[in-house]
Amino acid sequence: MSFITKLFSHHPQPEQTTSSPFVNWAGESGNEYPYTVYTFEDALPCLPGNYIYAKQTEGGEWIPLYIAQTRDMHQRLEGHEKMQDAMENGATHVHVHLSTAGQATRCSEERDLIQRWKPVCNEQIEG
Repeated sequence: MSFITKLFSHHPQPEQTTSSPFVNWAGESGNEYPYTVYTFEDALPCLPGNYIYAKQTEGGEWIPLYIAQTRDMHQRLEGHEKMQDAMENGATHVHVHLSTAGQATRCSEERDLIQRWKPVCNEQIEG
């Protein structure tokens, strides 16, 4: 086994999905945020970011059911208390926007999106 092979064999690579669509979510401010669409079965990275539990209509439009931010996507979404609530409201996917810009930036994005979309599983934020 070569040194390079041995080096990389200790670091499993994330599985590549064949379909990983992207969605731009617009906030109340007009800012757009790029999200990657995952199923609930997909492994998520252990990185900070924002996420949206969403369902897709028959016409292909996405409806956000819950919007939040976290410092560790993988850890936060395992057994998340809002996942069941979102699934009961029809959620089939989680949309992820990885962001290492800091918690204040993630919270600003979260608030901007909640104000625009008013997801049924979020407590509503007054303007």
